[in-house]
Amino acid sequence: MLSAGSPLKGLLLLNTDPVLDAANPAAAAKALAAIDMVVVMSPFKTGLDYADVLLPTAPFTETSGTFVNAEGRAQSFVGVAKPLGETRPGWKILRVLGNLLALHGFQQESSEQVRAEALGVDLDLSARLNNSGSAVVQAGAAQSAALERLADLPIYATDALVRNASSLQLSSDAREAAVATLPQGLWTQLGLSVGDQVRVSQDDAGTVQLPAKLDAKLPANVVRVPAGLLETAALGAAFGSLNVTKA
Repeated sequence: MLSAGSPLKGLLLLNTDPVLDAANPAAAAKALAAIDMVVVMSPFKTGLDYADVLLPTAPFTETSGTFVNAEGRAQSFVGVAKPLGETRPGWKILRVLGNLLALHGFQQESSEQVRAEALGVDLDLSARLNNSGSAVVQAGAAQSAALERLADLPIYATDALVRNASSLQLSSDAREAAVATLPQGLWTQLGLSVGDQVRVSQDDAGTVQLPAKLDAKLPANVVRVPAGLLETAALGAAFGSLNVTKA
């Protein structure tokens, strides 16, 4: 877990952009800025604000591999297209880095060898699953007078693949602007009208300005602000107290 309190010397990121994928993008950005060296492995030009090295990595569609589903069933696949240019599958890049660093356990020549070492020969992993839980359910805290953020994740902002798919980003769902959705009481208190904007700040993170939208069905102390978007990445955690003022 990234922590600005104990910065790392180096960080290797594989198919993730913490500023958009982390639960707290503001904290992730602060932690990334304190790391001496950040290496990003991705199929896309991402993380250019914080990456020191960008290694082009083939997406899963361009390489072979194995997924394990929630039933413990291993499902292997092959690539449907050749990797673009000098792009290489993630496991091959990790193997070469391991070889350069003279580390043990980086001698695999195929994804099947990686699978065998990670999972063994029996690809039915259901016996290894344990879905029992020991957590004690706690009663919810009393309702606070502070405004609470409710963060939805837009369908085409869930990961790097959909964020970088031009066809999906041209759809009506993706082109809809990020908005701050307010309950009736707060809307009236701020004296808002259709077309107005609000400034939203959170904890010790930054402030964003968004168009305001009314939703009379929201609880009185809840403001809906989407996550996973550059427009809201300056805010803190997906759930927490907010301050909202009229812009």
